[in-house]
Amino acid sequence: MKLDIYAAYREFADAYVPLNAIEWTLFKNKLIPKRYKKGETIHYAGDICDNLLFIGHGLVRLYIIDENGKDHTWNICFNDKNAQMLNLFVVDYDSFVNQTASQISFEVLEDCELLSLGYDEMQQMYRQLKKSERFGRLMAELAYSYMHNLVIDRLTKSAQERYEMLMRQTPALMDKVPQYHIASYLGITPQHLSRLKNEPM
Repeated sequence: MKLDIYAAYREFADAYVPLNAIEWTLFKNKLIPKRYKKGETIHYAGDICDNLLFIGHGLVRLYIIDENGKDHTWNICFNDKNAQMLNLFVVDYDSFVNQTASQISFEVLEDCELLSLGYDEMQQMYRQLKKSERFGRLMAELAYSYMHNLVIDRLTKSAQERYEMLMRQTPALMDKVPQYHIASYLGITPQHLSRLKNEPM
């Protein structure tokens, strides 16, 4: 049975900054439920990302289009036991924090349900609830650490090592996400991914 999306968000938050009933109610009242269908675009590059979206169910791909028109998968967002912090939030952090034009677009790969927290509402929460500011700081630290290690992995690990790591950490994505998006996320061609899948691990 799927966990209620509000309960899922609270369970995640409580793991870092436990909230009492009053604090949770204050935070919960700022959250707006959103539902999107497969194929929809939630956010376009060039717009300001002014909502932090917590994913309860479904799949969302974050991608960048380079100057040659090539599509690069930046991240894949989902919520299951293998999800890390950055998988849970559909957001362009740089655009959201600085309120500047985004370079990333968000595409729904599987019908999804999310909870949206607006930038202005987050700033209100920071002022009203000290714990929320601590939670925001911890999330920023985790996001930095995740991206730091991701960049290092892409620079130092072979394509096979990156593929094997993906298979260990998030094997379910291989059946749910089109293979050309997986290849793009790994920084390899679809043909190279096909060869890696056929090699014994």
